[in-house]
Amino acid sequence: MSDKDGKKPLGVGGSGRSGQVKQSFSHGRTKSVVVETKRKRVVAKPGAGASQPADKAKTPLTARVAGDPSKRPAGISDAEMERRLKALAAAKAREAEDAERRAAEEKAREEERERRRADIEAKAREEREREEALKAKAEEEARAAREAEEAKARQKEDAKREARPKPAAASAKPSAPDQATIEAAAARAETKGVANTQRKPERERNERENRNKGGRDDNRRSGKLSLNQALNGEGGRQRSLAAMKRKQDKARQKAMGGSARAEKQVRDVQLPETIVVSELANRMAERAADVVKSLMKMGMMVSMNQAIDADTAELVIEEFGHRTVRVSDSDVEQVIDSVEDKAEDLQGRPPIITIMGHVDHGKTSLLDAIRKANVVSGEAGGITQHIGAYQVKAESGAVLTFLDTPGHAAFTSMRARGANVTDIVVLVVAADDAVMPQTVEAINHAKAAGVPMIVAINKVDKPTADVQKVRTALLQHEVVVEQMSGDVQDVEVSAKTGKGLDALLEAIALQAEILELKANPARAAQGAVIEAQLDVGRGPVATVLVQHGTLRRGDIFVVGEQWGKVRALINDQGERVEEAGPSVPVEVLGLNGTPEAGDVLNVVETEAQAREIAEFRTQQAKDKRAAAGAAITLDQMLAKAKADQTVAELPVVVKADVQGSAEAIVQALEKVGNDEVRVRVLHYGVGAITESDIGLAEASQAPVIGFNVRANAPARNSANQKGVEIRYYSVIYDLVDDIKAAASGLLSAEVRENFIGYAEIREVFKVTGVGKVAGCLVTEGVARRSAGVRLLRDNVVIHEGTLKTLKRFKDEVKEVQSGQECGMAFENYDDIRPSDVIEIFEREEVERTL
Repeated sequence: MSDKDGKKPLGVGGSGRSGQVKQSFSHGRTKSVVVETKRKRVVAKPGAGASQPADKAKTPLTARVAGDPSKRPAGISDAEMERRLKALAAAKAREAEDAERRAAEEKAREEERERRRADIEAKAREEREREEALKAKAEEEARAAREAEEAKARQKEDAKREARPKPAAASAKPSAPDQATIEAAAARAETKGVANTQRKPERERNERENRNKGGRDDNRRSGKLSLNQALNGEGGRQRSLAAMKRKQDKARQKAMGGSARAEKQVRDVQLPETIVVSELANRMAERAADVVKSLMKMGMMVSMNQAIDADTAELVIEEFGHRTVRVSDSDVEQVIDSVEDKAEDLQGRPPIITIMGHVDHGKTSLLDAIRKANVVSGEAGGITQHIGAYQVKAESGAVLTFLDTPGHAAFTSMRARGANVTDIVVLVVAADDAVMPQTVEAINHAKAAGVPMIVAINKVDKPTADVQKVRTALLQHEVVVEQMSGDVQDVEVSAKTGKGLDALLEAIALQAEILELKANPARAAQGAVIEAQLDVGRGPVATVLVQHGTLRRGDIFVVGEQWGKVRALINDQGERVEEAGPSVPVEVLGLNGTPEAGDVLNVVETEAQAREIAEFRTQQAKDKRAAAGAAITLDQMLAKAKADQTVAELPVVVKADVQGSAEAIVQALEKVGNDEVRVRVLHYGVGAITESDIGLAEASQAPVIGFNVRANAPARNSANQKGVEIRYYSVIYDLVDDIKAAASGLLSAEVRENFIGYAEIREVFKVTGVGKVAGCLVTEGVARRSAGVRLLRDNVVIHEGTLKTLKRFKDEVKEVQSGQECGMAFENYDDIRPSDVIEIFEREEVERTL
């Protein structure tokens, strides 16, 4: 029953006409409300109304305009008027078709509802009949048992009566009146039994009816509510005094000629993939209890706080007479501007160049020479461990954006991100080292991203440089340079002396000119997160490379699972700027959390939209993780648990300065180990080491690894008290090597067998108190008392164990040399025969490393 039963919709009295207005709310919800629309006052010319005949006013507008050309609007030709009339007729025909289609759909829905209701009633009826049959059967069995007990009691009583001494008069034959009395009594008993038998079904039926009605005959079930009674509305909660008063008021108003009950409003209910029952009731404007009752009739025992799927919710919506509008939760992301840019709005933008190559091939030094700066001195160990983004202005005036990616193998994912946002790849190869494994990976990344490549052959100033060797080695990886009649530009450079830098910049400018790079700076900004970190003073900071549009201070944006408002923009020189156009790298401040490196930044209009998109992505990520955990079967869990029992784990907690480094370290540590030992990263994150990290490490007995970060004072004190080891690193080589050495300590030592001798059994003797003793000849090597032995028969091992005794003549000895005879007895084994061979060996343990 709806909350609006018997209530008139609010409105203003008078001659106004009622209409409907649709209100829109957040989350895609809408609501239709009834409003009053007033007629417009029409001022006619004096005498105009009287001059028109009454029957003409009833003529349709289309007929009047078509029949009288003077009534046609000015400037409308016959063809145009005919086209308009046809369009009007077609619209009316469409409306009629839509009305018929809606009527047919409503009829089909009504039939489906009737069918479902009939099915539910048939099931309930069958259940009741089955319960009644079971009760009748139980009563019949109880009655049969009772009658059997009574018959047995009567038999005992008769037996006792017969056993008593009879008087003399009892043996005489009864007189005629006595015989007649007995026969009459027997007839009455027989008649009474027949009547009782005939009335028995009627009496049982009355008892069942009294029981179903909750009568006094069944005191055991009195006051209890069955499921059928609850679904049928019987025996439930009684009406309150207020409800009774409302009912009397409605009846009084109806008796006094009040207005009839307003028709129920049919609503368009927006339905996502899953919806909570209370929210579904709210969107239908129905009572949640009614919705729960409807679901119970369908066989679903749910509460108002539980979620149901879209198909079930659609059945409920149809049951209440509303219309379903299917929507998706991902519709919240449609506010992100993804329009195609027009050709006239596009403007030229600087090219984005990524410098890639192997470790220590001179990538950062080459960029230093181009920037005339010293970046390499700021990197630990002289290697690049973060993705750096810089803008360089060439002597020709062209602005170039450079991305410097690390070359170490652990930073494969970071290099992949660099290749995916770049326009041109500069592949740096050392002339004295040629093509190396990370060089091949850089080539593969560039090919996968589909970007052109320029080969910079570095270190040509060294005496051991062999430029031709580099060009030949590149041929094996399908990179054919121009010197080898290919289409890939190659430049010989030296970051140390500055040789060939101008030629490299010219090659980059030429390639950029061929690509004709353009972007629209007037649209909403979109960019890629190159790096992200948690700064103590500034909070979460993301290095963003703007790809489309212009990012301005004050813009509201969403990036991955985080959102924020641009509080400040800082360029590669450390200066604050108000905006950043296409191909400009900037540091963005104002995020509510640290995003993942590689996430896409999109500018939206309002904070509500940004927060809604971020919450949706966070929930989606949680659901994905939960589904991945729930997808495992019980057999897989048992197999994994069994496998984990034989695998030794080294748990670690990792904290790094930036997100990219943390991901790279985790990926490197996951590769350390084998089938017996593995490294398990309990937690990794960005920022300083805190007390919570120390607590987690203490619970798991794990060390804490800090990469370019340090522990704060409370964390240091806690680590000293709890005995947790904290290790600091600045170079990823040292970190991986130390973890590998620690994991090697968990490996079980390898056991090797060294065969030291063979002996042949010549005779077998029985010795009292010892058992069988083999008289042997040592044919090879030496036989030792402490060594292990195997008994071979026809070159098949039949026993492996230890020696109980080793004698030379009558003396117990430690060893017997080759060519000498001796006596041997096995520990707990007597099945030895002549011609058997004894194999003597020793075991040694060898430490293993990963």
